[in-house]
Amino acid sequence: MKRIFTGILFVMGTVGASFAQDIQNNPGSNHGNKFEQLGTILNTPNEQRTASGAPGVKYWQQRADYNIKCELDEKNLMLKGSETVTYFNNSPDVLTYIWLQLDENEHSSTNNSGYQSSSTMPKQTTLQGIDRTEVRNSDADNGLGDIITKLTDGTGKKLAYTINKTMMRIELPVPLKSGQQFIFNIDWNYKITDRNTVGGRGGYEFFPGDGNYLFTMTQWYPRLCVYSDFQGWQNHQFTGRGEFALTFGNFHVQMTVPADHVIGATGECLNYAAVLSPAKLALYNKAKTSTAPVEIVTLADAKKAEGAPSAAKKTWVFQANNVRDFAWGSSRKFVWDAMGQNVAGKPVMCMSFYGKEAYNLYSKYSTRLVAHTIKSYSDFSINYPYPVAQSVEASNGMEYPMICFNYGRTEKDGTYSESTKNGMIGVIIHEVGHNFFPMIVNSDERQWSWMDEGLNSFVEYLTEELWDNKFPSKKGAAYTIVDYMKLPKNELEPIMSNSENIVRFGPNAYTKPATGLNILRETIMGRKLFDYAFKEYAKRWAFKHPTPADLFRTMEDASGEDLDWFWRGWFYGTDPVDISLDSVKVGKADLLDTYNQPKRTVFTPKIAPPSVNSFEDISKIRNRTDKSIVFQTDKDTATHDFYWKYARGLAGVDTVKFANLVKAQTPPVFETDVPTADDKAKYGSKYAYQLNFSNKGGLVMPIIVEFKYTDGTTYTDRIPVQIWRLNEKNCSKFYVLDKEVASIKLDPMRETADIDETNNFWGKSGEPSKFQVFKQKVGANGPARGQSSGVNPMQVATGSK
Repeated sequence: MKRIFTGILFVMGTVGASFAQDIQNNPGSNHGNKFEQLGTILNTPNEQRTASGAPGVKYWQQRADYNIKCELDEKNLMLKGSETVTYFNNSPDVLTYIWLQLDENEHSSTNNSGYQSSSTMPKQTTLQGIDRTEVRNSDADNGLGDIITKLTDGTGKKLAYTINKTMMRIELPVPLKSGQQFIFNIDWNYKITDRNTVGGRGGYEFFPGDGNYLFTMTQWYPRLCVYSDFQGWQNHQFTGRGEFALTFGNFHVQMTVPADHVIGATGECLNYAAVLSPAKLALYNKAKTSTAPVEIVTLADAKKAEGAPSAAKKTWVFQANNVRDFAWGSSRKFVWDAMGQNVAGKPVMCMSFYGKEAYNLYSKYSTRLVAHTIKSYSDFSINYPYPVAQSVEASNGMEYPMICFNYGRTEKDGTYSESTKNGMIGVIIHEVGHNFFPMIVNSDERQWSWMDEGLNSFVEYLTEELWDNKFPSKKGAAYTIVDYMKLPKNELEPIMSNSENIVRFGPNAYTKPATGLNILRETIMGRKLFDYAFKEYAKRWAFKHPTPADLFRTMEDASGEDLDWFWRGWFYGTDPVDISLDSVKVGKADLLDTYNQPKRTVFTPKIAPPSVNSFEDISKIRNRTDKSIVFQTDKDTATHDFYWKYARGLAGVDTVKFANLVKAQTPPVFETDVPTADDKAKYGSKYAYQLNFSNKGGLVMPIIVEFKYTDGTTYTDRIPVQIWRLNEKNCSKFYVLDKEVASIKLDPMRETADIDETNNFWGKSGEPSKFQVFKQKVGANGPARGQSSGVNPMQVATGSK
């Protein structure tokens, strides 16, 4: 609300605030850049992709259907397969060749991507580390990667092909015209690698304690690259970092494995009646309507299978429609539980697979988290469309349609640390959430990692917050990105960078975009506008291939907000937020009897009560005060464990409320008169303040000002970002208040990722609180990822230590 005095002069005095050098980010001008439209930075709208951000009337995308048969040779650690692929050319173009991905060549010493980074001699390493270095520095073939044994067309004629590192080009016998399809057959095999020594997303893990394996079969079959309207063939090699751009299609997959193995896979199993006993099948059917996990394969079953491996084989058959990939896990170690979750009237089977090493965590949380995640993501984006969602414990963290691999293991005594539990909750939500981004809203992860990881990390943050209001989310809240944003420019790159060229991958691809979206939602747009636009983006691009421009344009188109300034600064630049309160001018009203000018009656907004303690971000506070939100751990008391109670202390659940600022909406009343005695009495007690700000970081952002009055009450004003539009370096705001101000603080809830809080204060306010950020390190020979290690409070409380 604007507060305007007429008929009043102010006698001003300057009260000093800290001054700092004005950083000239654009020496030629102080305006006209940061608020300009993105223009030609974005791709030109066309009939495939419109200026509104929606798919155009001539949008198209390719399709590939797979019929795959494979066999897992556990003794020799080999996977052998054959597949028939039907490729549909829905593009307007004539194709003379097609490209496939051979991702397993990542491990080959001769056919890997060839990308190398600078390296140094380590102070200490492992024998395996020496072996890997020797192989990389030699021309010897380590025998890993895809071996193609046969390639023919649908009639059995041989096809010519060329393997270039992690990609394979098939020469088409005749050009493939628009609207036509091409069928080919390919046979292949490869040696399965040890994930914990060789690395990578798929492979095996060996458990020496019981002599068994856990297999995660991912990127395991030759698969089509994307051919799109915006880049033609996606031709970035697979280096192990940048993930996958894939074509939608239908999968029919038959997997032959040891008879005592249990398989979790993309899609629905078509032959449970053949691979499960009648008793196990009955438990599976019971789980469909259960509101709590039902163990189909129990812990006792799994331990029994571990001790007596079977020499027989079974074939499991799965069908998955309209998916971009297929993955599976297989082991005799698996406990298997399941429960149903209703999403928009449709049942979804939520399931988990895990070994005894994770039992005390996964049996309690994993399937419940799967159900919570698909329901929460559905509320924020689109309704989950698939019949199955699964979590597999594999000391890993990787996602595929309807299935993901996660970590979270306990001590041998079954206890676990709070960090292990919270890490497991976070990774399950994150990886299950990838079903939406990018498994359904199918961006090119190889080119724009943030459209996969960043968007998903943002909705992960929202989902974690709805799981438990006490959950310590590591990304999303603005203050969590500050340490990254304040790094020297030579250590940063824009979010809009190719995946392989990012130095600090986690903050750049995950945390910064997630934080930016949360700032848009909480501070710039508001939840209502943001949520509507974000859902519109998900609806428009479900089962399609969006680009960044499609997201940017849709968010503006559906909200009525011009956000080009935000995309330009946050996604295309590396400038941080550093808004300084340079000085404050203080004045008192001097009402002059001879000064006759129209004046307005001024309305003072209601003063909000104190907000919250400084350790909680604004999302937590708003969620807690939103009566429509019931946190999952409050709804399901079975999720309560030692740490749920531990986090709440003796006082129990925190029920502190934060009231939103209410501004008066009464229109001003105009009068023309000389000030009266009543006017003097009324306005002579007013306090006037001019706040002078400078933009030292370079990234424009709304200014949030908290006034603390001498009587102890507070008032917060939110100044829109457009205050910077005519001068991107300096601005000021004039206030007339009923009370005397004791101190002023910028960004009191740490909403804007301001990197320097020391210049955010005026008056007697205290110094900003400090908080510690650390990175957990695990040695080369340390525990598996997500393995609880060391004495934990749970052991002390339960007396096991």
